[in-house]
Amino acid sequence: MVIRGGYNVYPREIEEVLYSHSDVVECAVIGEAHEVFGEEIVAYVVVKNDLDEKELSAYCERNLAKYKNPRVFRFLEELPKTVTGKILKGPLRKSSYSKHKAEKS
Repeated sequence: MVIRGGYNVYPREIEEVLYSHSDVVECAVIGEAHEVFGEEIVAYVVVKNDLDEKELSAYCERNLAKYKNPRVFRFLEELPKTVTGKILKGPLRKSSYSKHKAEKS
């Protein structure tokens, strides 16, 4: 669960909306540390066509409550997975945390 500005946001709900877009192959949603809101919603996405952040953000705005919209989209070639194919969010959190720490320094 991501707690953004006092709201409880379930990543699975956002992922289901993202998966309903025809150009999204895979996605994972995590919370990233944020000074004002506590956590910010970040979506890691693998797309099959030229889908940009603006278009994906507009799609989420049409299908989610405003406070549930991911504010950051990161496009990857593939998401980290286990041997059985389950998406690993741990490595995404670690890279997100280290990136946030580096930006503050």
